[in-house]
Amino acid sequence: MNAQTEKRLVAGPAGQIEVAIDLPQDGTPPVGTALICHPNPTQGGTMDNKVVQTLARAFIQLGWRAVRFNFRGIGQSSGGWDEGRGEVDDALAVLAAVRAPGEALVLSGFSFGGYVASRAAQRLAEPAQRLVLVGPATSRFDTAPVPADTVVIHGEVDDVVPLSAVLDWARPQSLPVTVVPGVGHFFHGQLPLLKSLVVRAFDPTKI
Repeated sequence: MNAQTEKRLVAGPAGQIEVAIDLPQDGTPPVGTALICHPNPTQGGTMDNKVVQTLARAFIQLGWRAVRFNFRGIGQSSGGWDEGRGEVDDALAVLAAVRAPGEALVLSGFSFGGYVASRAAQRLAEPAQRLVLVGPATSRFDTAPVPADTVVIHGEVDDVVPLSAVLDWARPQSLPVTVVPGVGHFFHGQLPLLKSLVVRAFDPTKI
């Protein structure tokens, strides 16, 4: 993402996993780890996706260590597509490798990555401080229920995951959804707005 991005390989259940780590740019110690899961790898999703990078920039601005990674079979990550099951295992393996015990954690994801983040949250011994799901693929994958303070952001005219599907998932949970008018799945032309929405949800003073 920038010249300071640290790339490393960590051990995962299907072999090595490619990870990218970015730290707050003011040199202050990070307040915790923000793990960001990328969209569907069978449809070209990688950790370098623009929405994933936008989420990373938001967390860096908020003072978190932003951790992106490639699911199995993508980039330098070993293995192959496992229909979401092994990909959740990948996310947990990355956390085990990069997160200090007891460190504050945010789980986030875009599209398929939102499903992975929701399922990973269920399996953590210590709950994450918060979840951030952008365009979660609720119509395509069995996205888990999430805590009431989860940040959910969706485009009004998303043609990949219909807004109605996200509302159907959110309604039984009484979970608010921030809808961005006129925006599709990939937030073309509205990435700065997406970043500000995430930052504002955590700390309005940093806008």
